[in-house]
Amino acid sequence: MYRLFHLLKSLDSQTAPEKLPSSEVGQEVDPSAGSTVPTGANTVAIDNKIEQAMDLVKSHLMFAVREEVEVLKEKITELLERISQLEHENDILRANASAETLKQLNSQSHKKSASGGTTGKSPPVTAIPPPST
Repeated sequence: MYRLFHLLKSLDSQTAPEKLPSSEVGQEVDPSAGSTVPTGANTVAIDNKIEQAMDLVKSHLMFAVREEVEVLKEKITELLERISQLEHENDILRANASAETLKQLNSQSHKKSASGGTTGKSPPVTAIPPPST
């Protein structure tokens, strides 16, 4: 949004129409209205400036969108790597967990799926003290 503001501000200064005196070529005085009316050549020049301004806005917006897409792609890559890391850690923890802990995890996941909803968070796992020897 910040970039768009500056783009519009620079665009305004680049495309501001020059003030022409009524005696300039390209304008005629309308005797009934007493004001200047743009002629065909002046209208074409204004249309060209508008088209250039629109092209400039389009190119700046496309640049901003491409930049944002790149940032989001990097974030997705980071999140996928994090998921992979957490899955690996989960596999290790499950491999080293006691049978009782695994049974408790399975029963909690069955309860969660039976209730039909997921909260997006994994259920809390209560620690089971190691068997005393």
